[in-house]
Amino acid sequence: MLRPIPFPLPYAPFGTARRLARRLREALERGELELHYQPKVQIDTGRATSVEALLRWRDPDAGLVSPDAFLPGVEQHRVMEEIGFHVLDCALRQATAWRRAGVPLGVSVNVSPGSLLDAELPATVGRALERCDVPPDGLVLEITETAVLQDLERCAAILRQIAGRGIGISLDDFGTGHSSLTRLLQLPIDELKIDRVFVRDMVRDSAGSAVVCAVVGLAQDLGHRVVAEGVEDAETLDRLAELGCDEAQGYHICRPLPPPELPDWVLESARARSTAIAC
Repeated sequence: MLRPIPFPLPYAPFGTARRLARRLREALERGELELHYQPKVQIDTGRATSVEALLRWRDPDAGLVSPDAFLPGVEQHRVMEEIGFHVLDCALRQATAWRRAGVPLGVSVNVSPGSLLDAELPATVGRALERCDVPPDGLVLEITETAVLQDLERCAAILRQIAGRGIGISLDDFGTGHSSLTRLLQLPIDELKIDRVFVRDMVRDSAGSAVVCAVVGLAQDLGHRVVAEGVEDAETLDRLAELGCDEAQGYHICRPLPPPELPDWVLESARARSTAIAC
């Protein structure tokens, strides 16, 4: 089970964020940055609908490292946007490969705060979709409240252009930033992701369960799909089903997988559902 390597990290010898940014740019050029994919499933059917692309750094010294251990140190550097475009392109190409192999899955890609302020982002994403032959509804861009707060009006305008192309918008980590219900009305959101901090203890914590219930009801009243992150056990998944949550992802369902393993998991999951229905 892959977990983030916390700071202080094996990159301490690189010292400053600038040196880390340079090291990451070298890693990008050498192909050390790769994607794993975590399925999102419909809670009522168990069917995988899409996957979230998650960045990993296969460092020669530290091994496979998750982004929490290195991206926070380079958020103000250009390499962050370079990595973001690399992730988008790789994820879309992978989605195309899966579709041609008979495993059609949508893909979600996280957008960096800096990219959200880029007026060229809608055109850049549109070109990537065309280049990789992926329909707009096969892509969801995940944004965070914190990122939007940089410049709400400008971000909203850019996101409306993206949504106008038929690309999905997901508000990630909902509830952990400076949450504002007005933001749900100002942004062209299709999907709301409830942060794992509320999900992980909801079976044992009545307050957490109440928060999840309220968010699910509000989001669905506004016409948003609701995804629960960080589902770690069957009890939590059952409780989410009772509350009417639409989709879920987490280690109880499936850990992030490298691309070659994902089709086998999808097919095995489908066989398991068919067997359960037959019984």
